[in-house]
Amino acid sequence: MSAGASTAAARPAPRRGGWPVRPLLRLLSPGGRRGLSIMIYHRVLAAPDPLFPGEIDREAFSRHLGLLKSSFNVLALQDAVRLARAGRLPPRAACITFDDGYADNAVEALPILQRFGLTATFFVATGFLDGGRMWNDTVIELVRRAPGTLFDARTAGLGQLPLGDMAARRAAIGTLIGHLKYLPMQERLTLVERLAGEADYALPQDLMMSSGQVRQLHAAGMGVGAHTVNHPILAAIPARQAGDEIAAGKQRLETLLGAPVPLFAYPNGKPDVDYHAEHVGIVRELGFEGAVSTAWGGRCGDLYQLPRFTPWDLDAPRFQLRLALNLARRAQRVDVVG
Repeated sequence: MSAGASTAAARPAPRRGGWPVRPLLRLLSPGGRRGLSIMIYHRVLAAPDPLFPGEIDREAFSRHLGLLKSSFNVLALQDAVRLARAGRLPPRAACITFDDGYADNAVEALPILQRFGLTATFFVATGFLDGGRMWNDTVIELVRRAPGTLFDARTAGLGQLPLGDMAARRAAIGTLIGHLKYLPMQERLTLVERLAGEADYALPQDLMMSSGQVRQLHAAGMGVGAHTVNHPILAAIPARQAGDEIAAGKQRLETLLGAPVPLFAYPNGKPDVDYHAEHVGIVRELGFEGAVSTAWGGRCGDLYQLPRFTPWDLDAPRFQLRLALNLARRAQRVDVVG
């Protein structure tokens, strides 16, 4: 799900230069079995978005990659999983991941990654390929394009939401997504379809990747991972349906790429909220080598619940400090599971 929906304010302007954190990073991430930092991105925009000015654009992403490359050993996630399993992670190990399968991952992020000589793993929800749109993006684009100063959300049970300025539109988006997010999947989709059907303006059809763009990423040496078909909250659907979602997403990508898909990302990804131990077991049984959550931290204990975090700071010292704090939170020695 796009991080833009929960980003309400512009981030501070970056400063040139960096903070000398390498000794601290080396202390917190000595290698072996601990200290893996995994970053989550969703989108890389061509230019800043007035509605979500804190969303990552290509200039900010370039800055991030420069800082990461200067301070960390950036690995492909599959390589990091295998090295962690063997107890051979290098010091200051880091990985870059993208969730959901937005088209700008191929259009904007890929060329920047190639320029820096770095690899990322892209977790793709296959149900939205080739012209699909995630439900939360339907909400965002409905509110973004709505004329006037009120959004009619009575279909969703929320009355009329004010749209007087960009801050009000961000608040309306947050209200709608917060209300719909944990409804049963079919009920949520039905309500969003009704809201879209009531609108008399067009919504974008090209937000998500095409099959060809997924193949482009793979051909460029990037990792492609599974992220279910329809991006359901696994804890909110029956276990059998969850298993089908995970398996079908994996199978679709393997057929598309003609190659194994060894990694999985839990939709939304909060342990014990969005997924449970039974879903971890399903992922293991399906033959994945590892999986990632959205729990914050740097420890690589359970290779089927690897924590990740979103690095929003654009100021170089703050960005590096956040990376150090991320390591510090989970840096105690643990045994690798998986």
